[in-house]
Amino acid sequence: MAKNKDAALMPVEHISRSILVLRRQRVLLDRDLAEIYGVSTGRLNEAVKRNAARFPEDFMFQITEPELQNLRSQIAISSWGGRRYRPFVFTEYGAIQAANVLRSPRAIEMSLYVVRAFVQLREMLVSNKELAHRLDELERKLSTHDQAITGILKTIRELMHTPAPKKRPIGFTANLDE
Repeated sequence: MAKNKDAALMPVEHISRSILVLRRQRVLLDRDLAEIYGVSTGRLNEAVKRNAARFPEDFMFQITEPELQNLRSQIAISSWGGRRYRPFVFTEYGAIQAANVLRSPRAIEMSLYVVRAFVQLREMLVSNKELAHRLDELERKLSTHDQAITGILKTIRELMHTPAPKKRPIGFTANLDE
């Protein structure tokens, strides 16, 4: 059973590396999704166009030219394989819908891994937010502790530098003030 679990984790990790963030959404490029589902990018896009009503803007969108230039600089590649148009990207829901439209056994099987990859990323983000919150709390506590320690050290220094007691003269002296 452990072997099967390890085999299931491999595609999820591979898919997770393909997920990008565009317009504050986690998305997969059409070429990456086509590769995952075992079809050509053209075949995927044809199936999507034939079923355009199933892909609203929150499921799939075409990236803009500035977004394309930004991706090219991030991924450090010079071209997108000679494509004539800007790529489409699929959100989690769009990726699942694409598997439904393709209807191939591989697409159906891999859609499970795609969902798991998106869920795994979501869980990582939640745990990172919790960690950031805990670090903020710790920083606030340290700040108040630093102030308290600084106050204690200041008090200790003041106690160390007590004024020298007044010296009384030796012998009999008459109090001239009276």
